[in-house]
Amino acid sequence: MLSILLNWGYMLITLFCMGFAFSRFSAKFLNYCFKRLDTILFAGFAIAACYAQIFSLFYRVNVEANIIMILFCAAAIMLWHRQMFDFLRTAFRISAGRKILIGVLFVAWCYFTSRGYMVPDTDLYHAQSIRWIEEYGVVKGLGNLHCRFAYNSALFALSALYSMKFLLGHSMHAVNGLMAFTLCLELLNLGKCFQRRKMLLSDFARCAAVYYLTLISDEIVAPSSDYATMLVLFFIIIKWLDCLENPSEGNEIAPYSLLCVMGVFALTLKLTAGLILILLIKPAFMLLRRKKWKEIVCYLTMGLLVAVPWISRTVIISGWLLYPFPALDLFSFDWKMTNVDEIKKDALLIKMWAKDVQDSEQYYAGPQQWFPHWFAGLSATEKLIILGDVLSCVVFAGMGIRTFLKKKWEELDTLLVFLTLTCSYLYWQFTAPMFRYGYAYTLLLVTLLVGRLLKDTKILCRLAYCFIILYGIYKLWGCVGFVCSSYLSQCYIWQEDYGSYDLTVNNIDGVEIYTTNYLSGYDYFPACDVSVLQKIELRGNGLKDGFRLK
Repeated sequence: MLSILLNWGYMLITLFCMGFAFSRFSAKFLNYCFKRLDTILFAGFAIAACYAQIFSLFYRVNVEANIIMILFCAAAIMLWHRQMFDFLRTAFRISAGRKILIGVLFVAWCYFTSRGYMVPDTDLYHAQSIRWIEEYGVVKGLGNLHCRFAYNSALFALSALYSMKFLLGHSMHAVNGLMAFTLCLELLNLGKCFQRRKMLLSDFARCAAVYYLTLISDEIVAPSSDYATMLVLFFIIIKWLDCLENPSEGNEIAPYSLLCVMGVFALTLKLTAGLILILLIKPAFMLLRRKKWKEIVCYLTMGLLVAVPWISRTVIISGWLLYPFPALDLFSFDWKMTNVDEIKKDALLIKMWAKDVQDSEQYYAGPQQWFPHWFAGLSATEKLIILGDVLSCVVFAGMGIRTFLKKKWEELDTLLVFLTLTCSYLYWQFTAPMFRYGYAYTLLLVTLLVGRLLKDTKILCRLAYCFIILYGIYKLWGCVGFVCSSYLSQCYIWQEDYGSYDLTVNNIDGVEIYTTNYLSGYDYFPACDVSVLQKIELRGNGLKDGFRLK
């Protein structure tokens, strides 16, 4: 935990400096100033991830990348130290009880990030992906060594930037934990619903996010892109609804446009999050209607600055513009992953695993074959969530039809949010319905339906208050249970490390490579599946030159 406190302190300072610098840019060129600390920090996450990916295109993401980042942050502090001090003083001008709660949450998430359950994908390829970025930046044809490396995520570059291995000797993986804590800063606004004696749609979205955080508290130690993606999606939807419900920001273009740029960041974390960009319809319409050509160019440029480094990394790693979508065949590099059948097979295996399908015949037979078996394997709570999501799709479709028939255009803004979540949920449900991949869609869809039905009913809203309090106590007790079951773990100094496995050392063109039948972890590097070794060769004299198929 002590190492995490050091890591988080460094992260908070640099993220705040980068986020604040962007806020000054936004205030000057977009006439919009960030008012909340959580917004500054999430902007910092996006900027740091973009920077790490750009740096990885030219060099390893290690001490050198941190030195340059520190110099930038030092310049930002010298330039805006008074404004930063005023912002922080205003941000922490809160009650003593709220400060204590923030401190408790900080320590709690530090504890959760120090130990817990590592999802298998972490030791399958996440850890190795991060180490490749730490050691080499980006390597041509790396997907040939392990096809999962081609599932490029901005989180891995961000994790490499903040791993601090050069300083601590351990590769930290604490980004997800700090992102979860940052979302908690936003979720504290849920208390306002008790003051106003009314729950808004954004409050119901916050409830969904609180529930999600309790689910991942014992898994957040893993540097999985799934968690980061869901956290960013929750942040986007909550802030979007906040803007719709806030008269002072409801008609502004900037907050919606900037949230769409954050949506591009979510896409770079995990490609399947791309449907969040359906929200782009609103700011695009506002910008075009008001003929804000300079702003349009500015937002498009920001979106490209976020997306292009990620796309470039994907092309260099796999030879494909988007992986695993071989239909977009634009390049003919010598390092290209040319075995299209293997690419399709890997993507199919992920979908089959998510649907709990054992053979491809059952998969291709359609939902009538796999859905009943998949649904039967869910827990009671998960079944209720899915049933609520199906009902939500039907209700929101009816609301959309009613809106257009009766021309209630004032409901279009809320309807756009429902449309985005419905499309995202349906895509998740019919492609890879593993709950870890889509908690944001499944939870937000059903909670916003409840919020839409109860928002004008005071008695039911009061019952909702009581339910939130009681359920919150129940989930808090679950977190306490995790603490009681894990406090003996020796992770109070160092964070729980990646898994360690017995690997076999092999030689390829004079370079040692470790092989495994499944998991590889972090320590034995580089590592690949034993079945791959005979199919590949080095492109040059060393690992930095990359790999290609024989």
